Amino acid sequence: MTDGPNRPVQVRGEVLSTRRVGAYYHLSLVAPGIADTTRPGQFVALAVGGPDTGLVLRRAFSIYKVSSRGVYGGTVEIIFAVRGAGTAWLARQPQHAPVDVVGPLGKPFALPREKVSATLVGGGYGSAPLFGLAEALHARSCRVDFVLGAGSQDRLFGALDAKRMASTVAITTDDGSAGLLGRVTDALPRVMERAGTEVVYACGPMAMLQAVTEVASSLGVPTQCAVEESMACGIGVCMTCVLPVRGEDGVTRMLRSCVDGPVFRGEQVRWDDVGTVPDDTYGAPVVTRT
Repeated sequence: MTDGPNRPVQVRGEVLSTRRVGAYYHLSLVAPGIADTTRPGQFVALAVGGPDTGLVLRRAFSIYKVSSRGVYGGTVEIIFAVRGAGTAWLARQPQHAPVDVVGPLGKPFALPREKVSATLVGGGYGSAPLFGLAEALHARSCRVDFVLGAGSQDRLFGALDAKRMASTVAITTDDGSAGLLGRVTDALPRVMERAGTEVVYACGPMAMLQAVTEVASSLGVPTQCAVEESMACGIGVCMTCVLPVRGEDGVTRMLRSCVDGPVFRGEQVRWDDVGTVPDDTYGAPVVTRT
């Protein structure tokens, strides 16, 4: 596997357009200097609330698409749901509104050195980074298959993109309003068998990533997962996004999603222990029992 991250930059971006896509918002930003160096799986951190806001923390968003050419120069596209004051503010911004942007941040997906069959699994708008990844895989003559899931049809994202890019596309929804009734893991084994999958890439909720890793591991296939952890700073300072990851040496360390990830090998993440510091973690406090 190849491809590491590039150094991030901070730029004064500008809203190019905002539109609704089902239950989500699609935001395009003019952000010169970021599009040229972005790799699939990386993210941007946006300042929200305006100059007089009390919202001091940036919001992290996976990068959906970038364009380094065109009338407006470098553009970055993100997909998000309104979940609080910060994203509500962002959804209201008009064309040409300024937005402070830092990126590209984080460790991208590792791309195969040789042609492989790759299955890409996405949940909700978490699937956004997979489409740039699919383009990069196609450039290396890889086969690409998609499995996309969501709670309901309006929360699916990228089904049309996937159909244009993939050999096959499987859709699942929890309520059966689109595709197969069920979850992505209900469709995944059959897709992998038919495609002869050699690597799985996944983006979405943590519970989904754990389930996808378990299915892939049971079939002897490695996974790369872009985790969804809260990233308050995006640059590795605040330590709010740590999770336990077992290294090649067998030692568990608390790694930061924003700089050591967000992409991790799924089989190395201790999914059942996310949100805790396991006792056997390197550097964990020693508990003395009496």
